[in-house]
Amino acid sequence: MNRIDLHGRSAAITGGAQGIGKAIAERLLLSGAQVALWDLDEAALNAAAAELGAKGRVHTQPLDVTDARATEVAAGETARALGKIDILVASAGIAGPNFKGWEYPLDAWQRVIEINLYGVYLACRAVIPYMLRESYGRIVNIASIAGKEGNPNASAYSASKAGVIALTKSLGKELAGQNIAVNCITPAACRTRIFEQITQEHIDYMLAKIPRGRFVELDEIASMVAWLVSAENSYTTGAVFDLSGGRATY
Repeated sequence: MNRIDLHGRSAAITGGAQGIGKAIAERLLLSGAQVALWDLDEAALNAAAAELGAKGRVHTQPLDVTDARATEVAAGETARALGKIDILVASAGIAGPNFKGWEYPLDAWQRVIEINLYGVYLACRAVIPYMLRESYGRIVNIASIAGKEGNPNASAYSASKAGVIALTKSLGKELAGQNIAVNCITPAACRTRIFEQITQEHIDYMLAKIPRGRFVELDEIASMVAWLVSAENSYTTGAVFDLSGGRATY
């Protein structure tokens, strides 16, 4: 493992108790950062803290990422617990069900957008003021290749991730003069609990689109994020980094 130097850094990670968020948390801890795990699942939070605590300082914060006030409170509690917040990884998300766009249940569509897009916005909105005080920050939003290509039977998910890409670009431009980098990644599918939300037909479709012939691994995602949140990433902002196994065409 290439040990990115994150000593002295404090990171907040939404969806940090499981899946991609947890893998990123572990990688950041091994690189010297202290981390705050923000997650709705309190049992998963406790389990993740117990597992990761031996690798470094871990703060936990139960959070519904769609709750604006609760997100502001989480940012304040994290800043007090860790001393500051200079890294944010917005990883919390859901796949939603698989339906044709015109048949998609309206409540399910709204829920996907609220968690995957509004939740990312709220996390950024809550944390950026702490970064501005320090004139330093690194934000990585977890989007998806679906946000670039639009997966069939996943219009809500695709639209939400396209929104994350555009939000990232906007924030990157707004903060470019503040030594705060805002980037996003667009991974292909990764085998996490999110697969439980989608059909086998859709899983097969996604795999068939990947030239490498396999899904991305958690540690491959965490590796890219570790560099993006480091001080070494001193120039790039508002950018989209693919982990699509060759699927991305632009």
